[in-house]
Amino acid sequence: MQLKALITSSALLLAALPGLSQARDTTLHLDFDAIVAQATQAGRLDGSVKFYLAGEQVPGKVAPLNDAVTNKKTNAFNKSDEEACAWVLQSALVTLQDAAKKTGANAVVDIVSYYKRNEFRDPQKYECHAGAFVAGVALKGKLANVQ
Repeated sequence: MQLKALITSSALLLAALPGLSQARDTTLHLDFDAIVAQATQAGRLDGSVKFYLAGEQVPGKVAPLNDAVTNKKTNAFNKSDEEACAWVLQSALVTLQDAAKKTGANAVVDIVSYYKRNEFRDPQKYECHAGAFVAGVALKGKLANVQ
């Protein structure tokens, strides 16, 4: 009798595996400036580099230097989609800040979300993809000096 119960339990578990193996990939469009402010307030961004999404008005004259792309992932386990997306965007912004500083730029302009090389342009929102275990943000922009 125990063997029959074990076989039945094993069969049920195997039947459930296809559903478990299908990954969730939820697309979210979230407020960019709120996360920049959070990262600055937390000291992750030092304020020396400004960030401007594509379509956002840049105050001053823009002198583009180089293109920059970053593709970051973070552990999303036991976090809300919004928490995981905020964390991974901050990581991407730190990478862009470091790239800008290395080239002598004081801004990253014309930023678009670039997940799987698909552009999402919005002057206020960024795109994040959240799964059960991983969240990802990819950004593309231009390192520049704004005067």
